[in-house]
Amino acid sequence: MEKTSTTPARWPVWVTYAAGGWSLLYGGLALSWALGGPGFPFGEGDLPDARAESFLGSATAAGTAPVLAGLCFAGALLALLMAMRSRGQARTARLGGAARVAVLVPAWAGAFTLVALIPDARIMTAIGYAPIFLVGLPWGWPDADYFALAFPWQVQNLLLCTLGGLLWAGAALAYQRRTDGACQSCGRSEARPATWTSRESAARWGRWAAYTAFVVPFFYAVIRWAWALGIPLLFSEEGIRWLHETGMAWAGAGLATFAAVGGVLTLGLVQRWGEIWPRWTLVRAGRPVPRAFPLVFASLVTAVLASAGAVAVRITDWSDPAAWLVSPMAYWPLWALALGVATLGFHYRTRAACRRCGYGTAGDRPSSRASVIGDS
Repeated sequence: MEKTSTTPARWPVWVTYAAGGWSLLYGGLALSWALGGPGFPFGEGDLPDARAESFLGSATAAGTAPVLAGLCFAGALLALLMAMRSRGQARTARLGGAARVAVLVPAWAGAFTLVALIPDARIMTAIGYAPIFLVGLPWGWPDADYFALAFPWQVQNLLLCTLGGLLWAGAALAYQRRTDGACQSCGRSEARPATWTSRESAARWGRWAAYTAFVVPFFYAVIRWAWALGIPLLFSEEGIRWLHETGMAWAGAGLATFAAVGGVLTLGLVQRWGEIWPRWTLVRAGRPVPRAFPLVFASLVTAVLASAGAVAVRITDWSDPAAWLVSPMAYWPLWALALGVATLGFHYRTRAACRRCGYGTAGDRPSSRASVIGDS
């Protein structure tokens, strides 16, 4: 049996302090906006074309910035309390009832808001068009400053919010595990034997999710390719002419191509070539794929798709099935959900035995040292 370690997991502590630090800094930024400082990035301070799709499209510095500052400062205090609780808690103690809920609900709600609601589709657009500009860079095409166009301060702020949301998700997960008596390093618990999180179960539901995430982007890709070829599929002929006159038709086709490639890469979460480099990678062929590579990449893409999907939910007319059934954007939430589930399935299917609690060393059973849950 693989030896377990008594060394505490460090990430649950530092990610909680990092989430608190982010909240404190962003709260100070919001306070400066409330006091009349420049740079308010939402609503009245956002780009005019983006306000209709923004979660805070009607926000004002005078009315919204004080609320943001108050929420951020409250979040900083909450993070401090979470970190103190983690450091001072007895090794096997649990926290239940209203006290635990009162901490976890705002922590997870803040993470979801910062990752999925406040950011919008501009992040996905900026990332999606990046390869096109890189390919056309030697020829000076497209004739535009990519960074000025794709990453103005308003979009930089959305990236900053996404970072804060990811930190808060880590802090909430760490606290949830800690107060449930689970291993902080891997999340396994002797009191809750693996069921749907077992390797066999994750392989089944993860496969369905991966194939769904593979199919959805092709619907979008086919439509954008048709527009590039002058075919008015689900679009007017006037709109097709405008796309070709502005050059957006082929830029959209390039974006669609990368979306389709992303769909194909999703299959790596359930195929052997997602764990062992295939032959066409030449130098790397036959070597193990670092597990963190697909996990981190797929998780970040999921976060980006989640924000774009939230925009689609807000702007789609769901009362008219004839309209949204043929709209590629209407399927972005499904794409984000499917990719997220597929990524989680890959995580559960490929994770090794925990070096701290010993879980997973023999049929996903915890060792006798499973009480080592990462005390600080």
